[in-house]
Amino acid sequence: MAKKPTTKNTSGRGQRDLHVKVKTARGRKLSSTQWLQRQLNDPYVKRAKADGYRGRAAYKILELDDKYRFLVPGARIVDLGCAPGGWLQVAVKRANALGERTSKAQGYVLGIDLQEVDPIPGAEIYQLDFMADDADVQVRDWLGGNADVVMSDMAASASGHKQTDHNRIIALCEAAAHFAFDVLNEGGTFVAKVLAGGAEGDLQKLLKARFEKVANVKPPASRSDSSEKFVVATGFKGRDTAG
Repeated sequence: MAKKPTTKNTSGRGQRDLHVKVKTARGRKLSSTQWLQRQLNDPYVKRAKADGYRGRAAYKILELDDKYRFLVPGARIVDLGCAPGGWLQVAVKRANALGERTSKAQGYVLGIDLQEVDPIPGAEIYQLDFMADDADVQVRDWLGGNADVVMSDMAASASGHKQTDHNRIIALCEAAAHFAFDVLNEGGTFVAKVLAGGAEGDLQKLLKARFEKVANVKPPASRSDSSEKFVVATGFKGRDTAG
């Protein structure tokens, strides 16, 4: 199971943990300095480097899967907006996409993104706009059938206006949900990032009509000062479900 990184000192010399301070360089915005300082002192960033993940976001899907168990051996998984690939790395291992556990079913992991993504062993990665016409047909063709899991850590480009950004990510999540309706097997799972902000009602209604259970979760790896949370919808009822 994914364990929350700790900042506890393990040197055995009784020293307190070091906190890296970053001075604001000439020409650099204060917000950029604050972001850099947060990155340098983030235990998940440090753990990701040590564990070989492409980003701290890998721990978010690890923690969600520890709780809901959807990345199972043999699962067919689609990661929308998969760059830089941390979620794919987790999915490959947990779905046994490399077939390393011979006693378990071998899964299939498919990542799609608008930009090119460096290869990841065990994952098939394609450049594709999931909102393009017939994108669902293309994905089912690559999969050789329907998916068991559709997941998304996508976020719309920030505008600097909180409510606008919230509305954009909710719209993106709704589009991802409709894509999931087209490619999921019955009983499948949809996981996506949203931002808290008051416009989630229609999304929740949409998902509750299509899935047996819908949970809203903020995993430990999600920064406490972030408004992000994740919706985990399990037990897809099928494409012909009204709602």
